[in-house]
Amino acid sequence: MITKIGKAGADTHGVLRYLYGPGRANEHTDPHLVASWDDFTPDPGRDETATLAQLATVLDLRVKQAGDRAPAKHVWHCSVRTAPEDPALTDEQWATTARRILNATGIAPAGDPDACRWVAVRHAEDHIHIVATKVRGDLREPRNWNDYLHADKECAAIEKEYGLHQVVRGDRTAAKRPTRAEQEKARRTGNATTPRERLRTNVRTAAAAATSTEEFFTILRGAKVLVDIQHFPSGDIRGYKVALPNDTNAKGEPVWFSGSTLGPDLSYPKISERLATTDPAPTSWHSGRRRSAWQQVANAAAQIPDVLDQADDAVGQAHITVLAETLDALPFIVPASYKPQLAQAATAFERASRSRIRARHQQAQATRRAIKAIVREPAPKDGALLAILLDALLLAVVAAQHWHHTRHHDQQAEAVRQAARHLHAVYQAVAIQPLTVIHQRGLRLTITVQQQQAALVRQALPDLAEQILTEPSWPALAATLTDVQKAGHDPTVLLTEVTRRQELDTATSISNILTWRLQRHVGVAGESPAHPDTASTARLGSSATALSPSLQQPPRRSRR
Repeated sequence: MITKIGKAGADTHGVLRYLYGPGRANEHTDPHLVASWDDFTPDPGRDETATLAQLATVLDLRVKQAGDRAPAKHVWHCSVRTAPEDPALTDEQWATTARRILNATGIAPAGDPDACRWVAVRHAEDHIHIVATKVRGDLREPRNWNDYLHADKECAAIEKEYGLHQVVRGDRTAAKRPTRAEQEKARRTGNATTPRERLRTNVRTAAAAATSTEEFFTILRGAKVLVDIQHFPSGDIRGYKVALPNDTNAKGEPVWFSGSTLGPDLSYPKISERLATTDPAPTSWHSGRRRSAWQQVANAAAQIPDVLDQADDAVGQAHITVLAETLDALPFIVPASYKPQLAQAATAFERASRSRIRARHQQAQATRRAIKAIVREPAPKDGALLAILLDALLLAVVAAQHWHHTRHHDQQAEAVRQAARHLHAVYQAVAIQPLTVIHQRGLRLTITVQQQQAALVRQALPDLAEQILTEPSWPALAATLTDVQKAGHDPTVLLTEVTRRQELDTATSISNILTWRLQRHVGVAGESPAHPDTASTARLGSSATALSPSLQQPPRRSRR
């Protein structure tokens, strides 16, 4: 059950005319009152002698009596809608729903003889409209602050009592949705998404890639985004606005969006806080081998589940923010065939990146630096490193879903679930080729070596061993266990460590998952050390060439 409370209006008769009219597409059927403040309220839908003017007059009576003390915008309008799969409610049930919402919002408290005058009109099976005039019997305005939150909370209780679909509810940290006007404009111009949505993606990606606010603006301009920076009298930056070159208003002027209107975390102060001291991380050495930025990000992502389990909420929120930045960056540095689905994963996870918990960003800066380094480092020559990174990200995403769920962040948990679905699809596609290579090496192992590795699996994972040894991907795992031993690791200890995550219970191939998790510890066989691409770093800092082709708006759809 969803409520929508519109902006206060000044024309009671106009609102009633719409509610009792045919609708914008003749969708209104049998408009009539289901409840009102008074049993003798005229109903133009069922009483042939009643008129809209009469109904508007009795609703506005106290407004007229209050005179200059009445609010200029005195019409309160709320719609309440059930889900498509819900059974149709009776008029009596809708009447009860209306009274409960009016009581919860403070417009018409139960038992209050001075409550505002109101009517509930039904003109469709699945929803009602509640209209009230905001002057009480004592000629004062009602105390209806935070009316949407109170109405939404009451709807949640009604859903349970009536057995209706229980809506996933948020915490008011979601980004603002495109308006109907923006959506219609996008359709007219042949675009699949609105400028607001495209700019939000552009800004999030630039923030994920940049190492300073100066570079953040440079990347946006390189992506053909118009940027207007506002300053304080002191010269310090106060904020910024962005626009698309071809998105103009009736006067031909760019339609600007401030960062905070694109997303609560995209204001200049929020981005500046995240970009503090985030120079790209230098690549490190591990067991005598150079670790690329990709490997560092994979290692950092693999630690997120433990951080979310053990750290306080502020640190956990910081790592979820960094996880979102990783997903924002990936679509623009992976092969073209994987971009669309990874972009969908990033878009879905965007809602999960924020909550009411304030992030302690400095606790996640090491991971953030590694993310910024991968956009400056050449992509791996094969898909092995990408598969390892995606496996680690899937672990982190599953942990983030649990983290949000246990804190009753319903919208965020649902967003993570959608992101995981897209991410898993990419992981499966990416893993095919490099897994085949490792599988072929496993087939070339001697019988003696295969038997030794099978014994290790039985020792470390007695409950899973027989399933693993009968899977088609077992030779790849056997080859990886051989690499583990050659690298000087204890395979029994590592096998125990990498099987701690719960999603193994539903994995279609445990050996596949274990292969990538072990490869992350020992490095990708055959992967040559990556060399920093200083030229691409310079291009990124000056003109955003490395990112701008992907950051530009999608091509227009052909008209039919």
